Amino acid sequence: MLSRMPRGRGRSYLTTQTQRAVANRRVFPYLALVTLSLGLLGGFIVTLIDKKDFPTFGDGVWWAIVTLGTVGYGDIVPHTAWGRVVGSIMIVFGVTFIAFLTATVTSEFVSTQEEAAREEERRREEATEEEMRRLLRDLKVQLDTIEAKLEGRA
Repeated sequence: MLSRMPRGRGRSYLTTQTQRAVANRRVFPYLALVTLSLGLLGGFIVTLIDKKDFPTFGDGVWWAIVTLGTVGYGDIVPHTAWGRVVGSIMIVFGVTFIAFLTATVTSEFVSTQEEAAREEERRREEATEEEMRRLLRDLKVQLDTIEAKLEGRA
């Protein structure tokens, strides 16, 4: 179970959750949930502060998701200063999400290749060990044969 440490004494709950997500390779669902939440929150906030440009919650969410995705169609844009501040924040989070997503996918590819390389190395080592065992058995047979011949002469 997760322990919630006081902020002053250790890691925050959010930091702990983030580190667990990264360690368990569950970053994508975590990032998708955070991005969806930011889209809903950003849409709600921009609807509250800029009713003229965003008359409905749906318009606000549409704009927030398009902005988070760094697409920016331009069909709906904020014209107030606070609307633009929210838009700037949404852009930063969108670019950050794409960077994390790219890093996660790249990391997964690299991990898969490294795992395959480790498996191949393990197979080679096993084959080498088996070959060494076979050679040692052959050598022992030869030594036993030599010792038997030497004992027969004595």
